Amino acid sequence: MANKGQIGVTTENIFPVIKQFLYSDHEIFLRELVANAVDATQKMKALATSGDCKEELGDLQVHIELDEKEKTLKIIDNGIGMTEEEVDKYINQIAFSSAGEFLEKYKDQIGNIIGHFGLGFYSAFMVSKKVTIETLSWKEGAKAVKWSCDGSPAYEMEEIEKADRGTVITLYLDDDSTEYANKTRIDMLLQKYCKFMPVPIVFGKEQEWKDSKYVDTDKDKVINAVEPLWTKAPSELKDEDYQNFYRTLFPMNEEPLFWIHLNVDYPFNLTGILYFPKLKDRVAVERNKISLYCNQMFVTDHVDNIVPEFMTLLHGVIDSPDIPLNVSRSYLQSDAAVKKISTYITKKVADRLEGIFKDERAQLEAKWDNLKLFIEYGMLSDEKFCERALKFALLKNTDGKYFSLDEYKSAVESTQTDKDKKLVYLYATNVEEQYAFIEAAKNKGYDVLLMDCELDSHYVNLLEQKLTDTRFARVDSDAVENLIPKEDKVKLEMKEDERYDLENLFKAVLPEGNDYYVVGDNLGADTAPILITQNEFMRRYREMSALGGGMNFYGEMPKSYNITVNMEHPLVGKIMEGKPVGDVKADEHKAELKTYAEGNQTLHQMVDLALLANGMLKGKALSDFIARSQELLDRQLIKD
Repeated sequence: MANKGQIGVTTENIFPVIKQFLYSDHEIFLRELVANAVDATQKMKALATSGDCKEELGDLQVHIELDEKEKTLKIIDNGIGMTEEEVDKYINQIAFSSAGEFLEKYKDQIGNIIGHFGLGFYSAFMVSKKVTIETLSWKEGAKAVKWSCDGSPAYEMEEIEKADRGTVITLYLDDDSTEYANKTRIDMLLQKYCKFMPVPIVFGKEQEWKDSKYVDTDKDKVINAVEPLWTKAPSELKDEDYQNFYRTLFPMNEEPLFWIHLNVDYPFNLTGILYFPKLKDRVAVERNKISLYCNQMFVTDHVDNIVPEFMTLLHGVIDSPDIPLNVSRSYLQSDAAVKKISTYITKKVADRLEGIFKDERAQLEAKWDNLKLFIEYGMLSDEKFCERALKFALLKNTDGKYFSLDEYKSAVESTQTDKDKKLVYLYATNVEEQYAFIEAAKNKGYDVLLMDCELDSHYVNLLEQKLTDTRFARVDSDAVENLIPKEDKVKLEMKEDERYDLENLFKAVLPEGNDYYVVGDNLGADTAPILITQNEFMRRYREMSALGGGMNFYGEMPKSYNITVNMEHPLVGKIMEGKPVGDVKADEHKAELKTYAEGNQTLHQMVDLALLANGMLKGKALSDFIARSQELLDRQLIKD
C-alpha cells in the first residue's frame, strides 16, 4: 500500500520559488540531476574501496534516456541507491543533503562528491509536471521504493520490484519545456555541463555513415572524458597533450602561445590549465574563455571574481571544490578564499612568464607581439603583477630588437640623458607614418622604441612612475633638437608685431577645427620650413581618455598642434619680407594678412607639405594641393 505525506517545507510556495528564482537558467536541471547520479556512483566506488560493500559493482555508468514522443527524460545510475528512510530524509526534507555526512565518513576514499546543498534534485520541477524516483539501496535486505510528486508539496511513496541497485529519475516534461524533449538539445546540454564529469555518461548510440545517412551502431555514445588533462600530473604530459586539449576546448582558435598547469592541494585544492592565446588581432580579443569547474562539473565561464581582470584574456579551465558557490552552484560568492586563490593564480602566471624570460628568452621574444597586450594590461591593473613583470617585460625598438627594461636603460643612457639628468625614451607608434621623424632621431645617434599597442599611452605613463628619472617622448612630438635637450637653448627673440604677423599668416591657411600654436624657431637652413607636432602631454592624455582613462575632458577638447616655423629657411624669409606691414591692433591689418596668405601659393604649398607629412591633408585641401603641385611643375617645364 502506498504511503502518503507532505514534503517537509515551511511554505506552500516552495516549488514556484525553485522554478522561478533558485536557478538562473532552467537548463541547469540536467547538470544537477546528472551530478547527483555521478555522486551516487562515486559513493558506490568509495564503499567498495573501503570494504564496506562486497558485491559486484557492475555497470558504473550514468545513462540518459530520452523519449521524444512521450516527452520523458530519464537519468539512470547504478550507484548506492536509497532506502525508504533515506528517501524520506533526503528528498522529503528539502535541503537536507547527504553529501556532507558521506564525505565525513568516507573522506579517505573519495574526494570529489559534487553535491552539498541537497536542492539539486528539485531543479527537476523547473521543467517537469511530474517527477518519479525508482531506487534500490546497496544495503543488504533493502527494498526498492518509488517516489512520485506532481509539483505540489504532496508526494506518494510505495514499495516496488526493482532488480538493479541504483536510481532511475523520470521527468515528465511540462508543456512549457518541450524543448528538452529534443535529442539535439539534450546532447548540447550534456556537452556543455557534463563533458568532463568523472563517471562515464551515456546518451544514445555512436553513429556511422551508411546508405547516405547516419545510423545508430550497437556502441554506446559516451559524451564525456572522465580524466580530463587538468586532473593528470604535469610530469605525465607532453606539449602535444596540452595542444590537443586546447583544440578540444577551442576547436576554431589558433594554437596558443604557451600554457600553465595549475596543481595545488594546500592551503586549498585547485587544478587547471590556463592558455595564453595570440592577442595580435586586438580588435577580436575574447574574454570569458576560462571555464570554472567544481569536481569536474561545469559551473560558469564568468570567473571575474576568481582571477584578476587582466587574466580574463586567458583561455582554459580552473577546477576547485574550495571555491564558494551560491546555493544554485551557478556563480561565485564573495569569500576570503577566492582572494587567496586569485593571488595564487597571479603568482603562478608571473612565475611562468619569468621562467620563460630566464630560460627561453628567444621564445618570449618571438611571441612578444602577441603577448604584450596581456602583460601591459596586467601591469596597469594589478600592482603585484606589475612588480613581478618589471623583471621580464620587454621593449622592442623600430629595428625589431628586444630589450628588458634594465637592458634598455644601459643601452641608451649614455646618449639619451638630457640636461636635467633625465633618461629620455623616444618612441614611435607607427613606423611608416613617423618614418621621417624616426630617421632624424637615428641620425642624431638616438634609439627609437616601437610602442604600437592600444594601451601604450597608459603604459608609458606607468613606466614613467616606475622608472627613476625617466620620461617618454614620442619621436614626432617636437623637433629632434628639442626632444633630448643637452643644454639650455637660446630662445629666438621676436618682436610683438613679428610674432603677431607670423601667427596670423600661418593660421590663415591651416585647416579649421583644431587649435594651433604658431612659434618661430631657428632650425637651420637645410631643415624643413615648417614642422607640425603634437604636445606630448596633450596627445597622450587624449589617447588615454579615448581608452576610458578617467580623463574624458581631454577627449572633449579639440586637437592641438604646435606649428614651428623655421625662421632660417629661405622661403620663410621671402614670405615674411613680402607680407603687408601695419598696426597689430588694427582689424584691417589682420584682414590684410589673411588676404596675403590666401593668395600666396608658396605659403600654401609649404603648409600643405607639412600637413601631408602628418597625414592631415584630406578632401578638397588634398585635391587643391595636387592641382597646385601640377601647376608648379608645368611652370617649371615652361621655364626650362
